[in-house]
Amino acid sequence: MLTDNFPSPWWAPERHADRRPFLRARAAIARALRAWFEAAGFTEVETAILQVSPGNETHLHAASAQVTLPSGRHLRRYFRTSPEFACKKLLAAGEDRIVEFARVFRDRERGDLHLPEFTMLEWYRAGAPCDAVIADTVGVVAEAARTTGTRLFSFRGRIADPGAEPERLTVAEAFERYAGIDLLATVPAGGADRDALAAAAARWVRVAADDTWSDLFSKILVAQVEPNLGQGRLTVLCDYPAPEAALARVKPSDRRVAERFEVYACGVELANGFAELTDAAEQRARFVQAMDEKELRYGERYPLDEEFLAAVARMPPASGVALGFDRLVMLASGASRVDQVAWTPPEADA
Repeated sequence: MLTDNFPSPWWAPERHADRRPFLRARAAIARALRAWFEAAGFTEVETAILQVSPGNETHLHAASAQVTLPSGRHLRRYFRTSPEFACKKLLAAGEDRIVEFARVFRDRERGDLHLPEFTMLEWYRAGAPCDAVIADTVGVVAEAARTTGTRLFSFRGRIADPGAEPERLTVAEAFERYAGIDLLATVPAGGADRDALAAAAARWVRVAADDTWSDLFSKILVAQVEPNLGQGRLTVLCDYPAPEAALARVKPSDRRVAERFEVYACGVELANGFAELTDAAEQRARFVQAMDEKELRYGERYPLDEEFLAAVARMPPASGVALGFDRLVMLASGASRVDQVAWTPPEADA
């Protein structure tokens, strides 16, 4: 029973009416982007939500479910945090341009820019360089803005013109510009000099004794760099340091950095993309290292998807990107929180 002490639920007609313009914008953007990808020769796919592994990143947390087979045997499966593993298996199978509007799930995430369940727009181009999916991303953002008639994105006092030529910055350039840190000096030969970065970081963030190089990198990125990105126009932040390569390949011309990029608007991260790693042994080593760190920090680890690792060894060179669809709709529709653009936002916390 609802009382005056509790807000009305999202499905109350008066609250839904407030959100309806944003939801209609969401539907229009989805239609427009489906047409955009079809015109570009992409096949829309639908991959399974329940997976053997939800992803193997240290700080991503997944929900799980018990699946019971007809024999009565129980299996543990995870709600995916991304469709990436399944999509790369499709690349190994022979698909060359694929896109998915994927429902994904992440525990321990809730806020103005985070939902525990959200839509990730993810696509891949086989045989294409990273610049191809960067161009796609810029085009997708511009198409969303055209669909809603939005000339400028605005969020928390920052504005960005989604139709303007994007700013392109390497991560090293951004750290030098906004934090005065020579980041590449702390990644000799692609390694990670934690003490060197800690000395530089102390000016800006609190440095804890157990902070790793990656912890310090993330702290500085969030505190000093990200608020300055996507101001006036989109920012493409590229050439991530090798310790942050994730599933991207290291750049052949400079082993200190990886072919990974992120796209920002109004200080909001919209997309994260890679020139994909196709070295299965290297990918396995990165996963094991990440899961060792996860177990140390959180007391849990996720299994490796052996079929995915086998597919990595067989997939062609490719590039791919994951874009937060809800965040894009939020900016293009003028909403101030992602839950305003979700048809059925999370129920109130008990």
